[in-house]
Amino acid sequence: MLSRLQELRKEEETLLRLKAALHDQLNRLKMLVHVDNEASINQTALELGMRSHMMEEEEEEESDS
Repeated sequence: MLSRLQELRKEEETLLRLKAALHDQLNRLKMLVHVDNEASINQTALELGMRSHMMEEEEEEESDS
């Protein structure tokens, strides 16, 4: 009975360490997703800014003609 209790305590410790490791990994992945989303937003803003600038240049060329 005592050895079974010791086994269960060891198993509990192992599971708690595993839970902590998975929690840490999940938090790291959430930060990476946040960084990826931020980079994607910045890229979209850059592309929209460039399109706007290109359209302005085209309008200027048409008005000059």
